[in-house]
Amino acid sequence: MTATVKYDEVEVGQEIPARTYPVRRVDLVKYAGASGDFNPIHWNETFAKSVGLPDIIAHGMFTMAEAGRFVTDWAGDPGAVVDYGVRFSSMVVVPDDDSAEIVISGKIEEKLDDNAVVVALTARSAGEKVLTRAKATVRLA
Repeated sequence: MTATVKYDEVEVGQEIPARTYPVRRVDLVKYAGASGDFNPIHWNETFAKSVGLPDIIAHGMFTMAEAGRFVTDWAGDPGAVVDYGVRFSSMVVVPDDDSAEIVISGKIEEKLDDNAVVVALTARSAGEKVLTRAKATVRLA
């Protein structure tokens, strides 16, 4: 599969429109099964609150995966991402009413050789940045 976004059609500073990803508790249970991370702070409200958290929280890697999905959806090809990294800066709190969301946007930060671009990502939940230094290098068509 080849990326559908064309290198010649993007410019440094170009914004990638934000997308909103709902985060439901059932998503966290599914993610725990897929990842093997069954830490109860991600699915047991009583336990999460007993260790000082406001409620259960999404796995950091779940949040990172949603930002990765944002990039691959934009590029049109998961194989186009050649490098990806983030730092975790805050929690995605998931209340019992499943009202949590992660809002992710991007910006072309740099154009590299070999049709690659660096995309700087912003991820927020409840108004707080949940990822920092989030960047993906993407090889475009």
